[in-house]
Amino acid sequence: MVKYGLDYTRCRWILPLLLGIGVIFGIIALAGRGWLESQTLPYVHQASLWESCKRPEQGGDWSCESLMGYAWGRAAAATYLVGFLLLVICFALAIIAFAIDTLRFNFIRGIGGLLFVAAVFSIMGLVIYPVKFSTEIDMTGINMFSWAYGFGWTTAIMEICLGFFFCCLPNYEDQILGNVKPTYFYSSP
Repeated sequence: MVKYGLDYTRCRWILPLLLGIGVIFGIIALAGRGWLESQTLPYVHQASLWESCKRPEQGGDWSCESLMGYAWGRAAAATYLVGFLLLVICFALAIIAFAIDTLRFNFIRGIGGLLFVAAVFSIMGLVIYPVKFSTEIDMTGINMFSWAYGFGWTTAIMEICLGFFFCCLPNYEDQILGNVKPTYFYSSP
């Protein structure tokens, strides 16, 4: 943004927009039923962050069991949910920070630190879930962690990357606000 001379007024909403996309990905991960799915026939297993569903054979009825009955299920859901809520708070703070005409760069660095905390909580939930799920839930056939689980990891990676951007942005305060005189590389004959 700074190196190529992009105008601050045109680019100021890129980071909050990326945070908004991260929030959408987090909602998909929380609501999605594709955390774990059967990879091959018969497709008899499907799980979300909240429940695990099985069916005896192809075309049968699904019977679901809540993962909130397990301590690890509650821990995985709680840690991922805390990370998501921190991401939503960072999104709201970023909207407020970039809407003000005089940008407060220390405030933006705080948003970056909070994003790192959100990433830690999200990653804790994303690690607890597969480790404990695969050891404590009986699975038949070949299963894979699927699309909703991938959206969870995408959200965590976005939290880390955006945390770096928010923490490093204050280092370029003068360039962003246009307080630096341009340097011309001209040599006279």
